[in-house]
Amino acid sequence: MTEFNDLSSLTRYLASRRSGRPRDMIAPGPDAAQIRQIVATALRTPDHGKLNPWRVVHVASDQRDAFAEKLASAYRAEKPEAGRLEIEAMETFARQAPELLVVLFSPRESSKIPLWEQQLSAGAFVMNLLHAVHAQGFVGGWITGWPSYSDAVRDLFGAAPEQIAGFLFIGTASQPLEERPRPQLDAVFAEWAPTGD
Repeated sequence: MTEFNDLSSLTRYLASRRSGRPRDMIAPGPDAAQIRQIVATALRTPDHGKLNPWRVVHVASDQRDAFAEKLASAYRAEKPEAGRLEIEAMETFARQAPELLVVLFSPRESSKIPLWEQQLSAGAFVMNLLHAVHAQGFVGGWITGWPSYSDAVRDLFGAAPEQIAGFLFIGTASQPLEERPRPQLDAVFAEWAPTGD
């Protein structure tokens, strides 16, 4: 775990976070205590109304084969014309990287807090998981794709109105991560100036 002696080192560290490709992740991954610490750290997420409209399910390494089987079965049920390569891609998806967290968006529909704010909190929760993964010295990858939008896959972990916010794969980078292009600061940041009366 990394410790910071000053604000500038923390800023540099946050700026160094980079997502990894789950297929390129190798062991070791975080142990059970580290996984719990990662999730506990993410509980610091902004959450209007204290609703915690998100939760996490850990799919342990000894459960990956069962998950692969159920994922492939759900894919076949929805896409009966699917070929062998598509099915194998689902099985590979389920088994990649040493550790897997499934993050569920759990809206509180009876709340006065708008659904949009709850969705924003769920996204922030996943981002905080990624920061916590990085702080533990591992690499994480937040993946969506077909499994995130399948009700049958969602039902493996929860029930409507929940939705899968994503699959967070965690491990060690098998090679140095390459930096990807980032937007120029001035393309996304501006100073507000009032116009007219």
